[in-house]
Amino acid sequence: MRPGTGDREPRAAVHLSSGNRLGASHPRQEGPVDLRLVPPALAAWATAALMLDAPPRWAVTTVAICVAVAGALMVTWTARGRPRTSGERSPMTRGWSPAPSARGRPQGPRHIWGRLTVAAVLLCTAASAGSAALHGADLRRGPVPASAREYAQVEAELRVTSDPRRTRPRTASAHAMPPTVVLDAEVQRVTKADGSESVTRTPVLVIVRMEGREPEGRDTDGRDTEGGGTEPEVRKAGSRPWLALLPSTRLRVQGRLAPPLPRGGRAAAVLRVSSERAPHVIGPPSAAQRLAGELRAGLREATGGLPADARALVPGLVIGDTSRVPAELEEAFRATDLTHLLAVSGANLTIVLALLIGPPGMAQRAERRGLAPVLGMSLRTTALLGGVLTLGFVIVCRPEPSVLRAAACGLIALLAIATGRRRSLLPALAAAVLLLVLWDPWLARSYGFLLSVLATGALLTLAPRWGAALRERGVPPRPAEALAAAAAAQAVCAPVVAVLAARVSLVAVPCNLLAEFAVAPATVLGFAALAVAPVAMPVAKVLAWGASWPTGWIAEIARTGAALPGSGVDWPGGWRGGLLLALATVVVALAGRRLARHPWLAAACALLLLLVIVQPPPLTRVIAGWPPQGWRMVMCDVGQGDALVLAAGEGAGVVVDAGPDPVAVDRCLRSLGVTRVPLVLLTHFHADHVAGLPGVLRGREVGAIQTTGFDEPSEQAEFVRRQAAAKGVRMTRAAAGERRRAGALEWRVLWPQAEPRVRPEGPNDASVTLLVRTAGLSLLLLGDLEPPAQRALLRSPAAAWLTSVDVLKVAHHGSADQDPELLRRAAPRLALISCGAENTYGHPAPVTMAALRAEGAEVLRTDTQGAIAVLASGRGSAPRLEVATRPP
Repeated sequence: MRPGTGDREPRAAVHLSSGNRLGASHPRQEGPVDLRLVPPALAAWATAALMLDAPPRWAVTTVAICVAVAGALMVTWTARGRPRTSGERSPMTRGWSPAPSARGRPQGPRHIWGRLTVAAVLLCTAASAGSAALHGADLRRGPVPASAREYAQVEAELRVTSDPRRTRPRTASAHAMPPTVVLDAEVQRVTKADGSESVTRTPVLVIVRMEGREPEGRDTDGRDTEGGGTEPEVRKAGSRPWLALLPSTRLRVQGRLAPPLPRGGRAAAVLRVSSERAPHVIGPPSAAQRLAGELRAGLREATGGLPADARALVPGLVIGDTSRVPAELEEAFRATDLTHLLAVSGANLTIVLALLIGPPGMAQRAERRGLAPVLGMSLRTTALLGGVLTLGFVIVCRPEPSVLRAAACGLIALLAIATGRRRSLLPALAAAVLLLVLWDPWLARSYGFLLSVLATGALLTLAPRWGAALRERGVPPRPAEALAAAAAAQAVCAPVVAVLAARVSLVAVPCNLLAEFAVAPATVLGFAALAVAPVAMPVAKVLAWGASWPTGWIAEIARTGAALPGSGVDWPGGWRGGLLLALATVVVALAGRRLARHPWLAAACALLLLLVIVQPPPLTRVIAGWPPQGWRMVMCDVGQGDALVLAAGEGAGVVVDAGPDPVAVDRCLRSLGVTRVPLVLLTHFHADHVAGLPGVLRGREVGAIQTTGFDEPSEQAEFVRRQAAAKGVRMTRAAAGERRRAGALEWRVLWPQAEPRVRPEGPNDASVTLLVRTAGLSLLLLGDLEPPAQRALLRSPAAAWLTSVDVLKVAHHGSADQDPELLRRAAPRLALISCGAENTYGHPAPVTMAALRAEGAEVLRTDTQGAIAVLASGRGSAPRLEVATRPP
């Protein structure tokens, strides 16, 4: 050993020459982090993002300039260099002393690699520009884009390129949006109405408008809609054959082409297809996709009997199948930044490969762990088997951006293991980005790909340093690593999330930290169930049952975190907001580094943050004045919908309507400290009044659910019945004349009549109308009554109770459909309107606002004032009416 080289000298025993099938105990060590591939990868990424929709001449010019400059630089560098003599050592050999150039400047390895890096950046830029130009041309050439601009009716032969997916149910005022199935496809042949036929290769987005409305993720027979195969097999799936299609299936469909949405991604057009007829399959999926479909269907069957959360989350965690995840749970995952768990990522592949090779850092040591050394596999055999598992992982989980990134990194790392050359994962990540962007330039514009790369880069760079800093301050190693990983990933990903969501989650780090301990067992058991299901379904069901416990824990974390009053803060959206958050994150990180030197101050800041997130009612009442002491009614701010809470004792409240958003109403009830609900009264079954019911039922003792007797819309009435049955809550129907009491709260049902002479024209006219008395105040709650029902109410015996009320909940979000006589008869002192900010329905109508003020009422609305609380002070028959608001 030469003096001064020490441990940097390569070790003599390496895997390939050790003679031990398990590998050498001490392989040669890697040096400093290799960053040479990072600039070419970033250059290729940026070029692809810019060139996808650029004019072709720009791409040609970019390629020509980059190739010419790179060639000129290489020629210049070669001319200036000098050949080595036979006695000179290679510049790649350790300990090499650079020889001076002809001009006296050293030509060392750093100088040479700097030149090569510049050349690599130019060549990768050229390659990326050419690849992006070719992919972008698919959106402009051929007959499909021209036909889309004419909204032409066509017959097309398609090749399905993605799993069909059902759009999430959305609430649009009174109605839930009709279900829609969307899928990506490639048009291979198109026939126009005039009979002209063209062969092409154009990507399109297929939108299938479903005619029927059925429970999400189920067909008419109650079976899960998953599978694939030939046309007869698809038809057996019931009324949802579109959901049963597998990638690589070839179809013949008739539909209308339309231009894509602005920045519509890789789709050259939108093809709208009717679901009245089942898809005509002209070519079955490939063998690999059929196998993947059978595995996915087996996992769905194995999880079919699990509790609702586990039934939804196990397929989501394992293979990214989110078709069963309800909208409220998906929103909770989004609010807590846990969505990455439902989008299959590198973590899933890491867990699978760790079972095989053990910890990556020990993959080349004789003491390596995992199943491979137990089975006596050599390193090359282990790497080969790992490659097969990786490719199978991509096929089963579908080539999503995060899956592709993880697979590319995994294959590069496995190649390094197979050749006996350890490599850092950072060069593997850069190589993966470079190869994937060159192969599919559309990934350069994928937010999912960006988040995946950022998170992985943070785990490789920031997390080890932050973990070491935490260990130096006395944090145990395992918690320090977990906390550092969650904080690093959140720090680099939060600005991108803010660009998309215009919101910053304050609970993301603790929620991810708590969920991390459950991800590995849930993933391992889920993959085991996936593999076992085709051959032993009973065993698969047992494994799936085991996976249900950690997934239930994850769901509980997501819902609890999302329901906390201070779970997140609004933030400016767009890239300006993202840049602002990035700067704020840097400032917080620098301040946190200084703060860590003062444990007591750090603990005080952590406690303050905890109070901001939890916002316990006693403390917020003191600081923010919410909830106000002695509140009698609160109109929650739930967007375009209705949700009211009537005080019924300490920690108890009667809930009238639940709004459109479970998270919003749950957060409202938590802020009021309501843990017991004697009654949930749903005035009618429109989605903006009942869709938030799961948020009311969650974690609270609920006595009963009372509804109107008019079960329309039927699918939302069925939704309420399912929710009540799942929680074991009895249901009753309200009718005029009924009187009830809960503590000091008393109310009378004024409408609808038990035996209506005329059938209501719609759900609004069947709204349950209440006259509430509490603390000397009278409150008239009209639901969404329309003018015909309002006039009928004035003619009913209940008209005697409608005079001079203190508070009026204005019907139908303050729309123009109001009966003037009812407003004059009620003559409220205070009129409350629940509506969403910037809603597209014009609520509240200016004419309604003017009519209420003409009657002497003070008008408050949730879209501008936020949540509104009504209080009564003083005693006697006419207590003083007070109002408190909580701005949105």
